[in-house]
Amino acid sequence: MSIRWLRTLLPWLLLALAGLGAAWLRYGLIEPRGLAELCATTQAPGWCPLRQALVLGFLHKVYGIAALAVTALALLRRSRALAWLAAALGALALQLYNYEPGALALLLGCLRLLHLQGAANPPAVATPAR
Repeated sequence: MSIRWLRTLLPWLLLALAGLGAAWLRYGLIEPRGLAELCATTQAPGWCPLRQALVLGFLHKVYGIAALAVTALALLRRSRALAWLAAALGALALQLYNYEPGALALLLGCLRLLHLQGAANPPAVATPAR
């Protein structure tokens, strides 16, 4: 396995992990009714403010706005890190109920990352023999 191949594949694997992490936040921390009831009691665990902040974030469309802002930066700059972050925030926004901006950010972030990876790794061109 060459280093070039690994450098190309690594952002996509990390993006899949970011999507899985966002899904865990939604289905493991936000949606379970038992956790919502537990956080409503007077003896709420210490992680309940984090859950409440996540809920307020999607109610106020914070994740979608952040994903679109980073997507705009990724389109203006030639940064693979910004393109990856735009796609990861898009996946987070999709999972946390900000569907339209999340889908746009995920799509444009992935396309930008793909474009920048292609520019960094041009295909070998065969020269014709004389």
